[in-house]
Amino acid sequence: MSKDYPIPAGYLERETEVKKSRFIARVYPVSDRDDVRTYVDQAHRDYPDARHVCWGYQIGRPGSAAEAAMNDDGEPSGTAGKPILGVIQHKDMGDVLVIVIRYFGGIKLGAGGLVRAYAGAAESVLSAVDRVVQQARVQATVQFGFADEQPLRHWCDGHEGCIDAISYTTRVTASVSLPVAQQQDFSAFCESQKMDYRFET
Repeated sequence: MSKDYPIPAGYLERETEVKKSRFIARVYPVSDRDDVRTYVDQAHRDYPDARHVCWGYQIGRPGSAAEAAMNDDGEPSGTAGKPILGVIQHKDMGDVLVIVIRYFGGIKLGAGGLVRAYAGAAESVLSAVDRVVQQARVQATVQFGFADEQPLRHWCDGHEGCIDAISYTTRVTASVSLPVAQQQDFSAFCESQKMDYRFET
């Protein structure tokens, strides 16, 4: 079971300039690597002539993120992705991607200058973005007859539940995630429908 943690409320973009180089920083809430790929590809399409598109992200609760990664996109190793990720980790925010697009201004910044510029760009956008709390959620596995799929989907729609996976054999097995606050309601619903269920620990 995950704990509540802050995530970005939405997309935001901020631009900074260091010695004529433009640094365009974007922040997005992300839930998986597919989201990351989508937004990085979008940045390449939006700024096709940019010199570098660097990024860092972490997914999951800050301090024990399930996944984190970074990319220097041609900048000297450790001068772009690492400082971006460092700022993300310092901000105590989860499920977050920061992309920094650089237009070279003709003046070399040196390794230390690059680290400061990329960290500064990440800081500018992360300080400005609103936060929302990612509600603690719990996973449940449910087994039921085919006629019960529609009632389950209806319950999920009304209670912030999400069917993450579903499989059909002689019965239907679904993996459901739901807010911890809805756990008792979910138990009561499953029992009223005579569904077999268990919560993952």
